[in-house]
Amino acid sequence: MLIITRRAGEKVMVGDDVVVHVMEIVGNTVRVGIEAPRSLPVYREEIWHAVREENRAAARAPGDLPSPARR
Repeated sequence: MLIITRRAGEKVMVGDDVVVHVMEIVGNTVRVGIEAPRSLPVYREEIWHAVREENRAAARAPGDLPSPARR
């Protein structure tokens, strides 16, 4: 893990395509902005865990889907 110190208004580059902006620091709260290509999903950690668990649950569900109606 890389640990760095940044001030409000400063940025961190992640590879060539991702920029993390330190927007504001108030007390113990830091607001960040993330610029990334649309093809790269960006989630808060708790949302990412929820999405991953939903995907796992869907993969475990029975696969008996109805056949499409014939025309």
